[in-house]
Amino acid sequence: MRPAALLLDLDGTLVDSEPLHRAAYEAYFASRGWDVADLSVFTGRRAADVFATTAGPWGDEDPQAVSQAVVSQIPADVDPEEVAGARDLVLAAVAAGTRVAIVTSAAADWVTRSLGPMGVLDHLDVVVTSADVTDGKPHPAGYRLAAERLGIAPADCLAAEDSPAGVRAAVAAGVGEVVGVTTTHDDAVLLEAGAASVSPDLRELAARLRR
Repeated sequence: MRPAALLLDLDGTLVDSEPLHRAAYEAYFASRGWDVADLSVFTGRRAADVFATTAGPWGDEDPQAVSQAVVSQIPADVDPEEVAGARDLVLAAVAAGTRVAIVTSAAADWVTRSLGPMGVLDHLDVVVTSADVTDGKPHPAGYRLAAERLGIAPADCLAAEDSPAGVRAAVAAGVGEVVGVTTTHDDAVLLEAGAASVSPDLRELAARLRR
């Protein structure tokens, strides 16, 4: 059955931005002399949440300030590339009468910067950003809020996510189907987190909406 709405993560799902974010973390941590080997804990989550709850060399720092300092390392003249099928997926949803929401751990300006070049911003029915919820992924608040704003039950929606935190958030919110996109993590990690299926990009999902 075709879902009533798509609830789509942004980073790593619609745009291949994880390399940009990883480089930003590495650059900032290096500037502070911090040795942080595993950056996977940040994937799919609000950086400030991680800095506030995870032990690390940032322990005495203000989580929001550190988060903003990391973001400042992303070059202003470099935008993330589209994940294959992302634009087609949004347009296929519009053509099929399926509503589209973004559920992201990023800020609103990053949504505009990332999706503006694709020309899909006007096709979004709802955008839930890091500022819209008290609890970020893997908490289900973002997905619940998106469904509420759409006026559609989570069970009637399909979510696409590239991170375990995001998959867990969608599953916990009661989203009817969660598809894992393997741009950042491998199949096993996303399936273990609760994804119903996995795909390397969004082309098959776009084709499915057109059928």
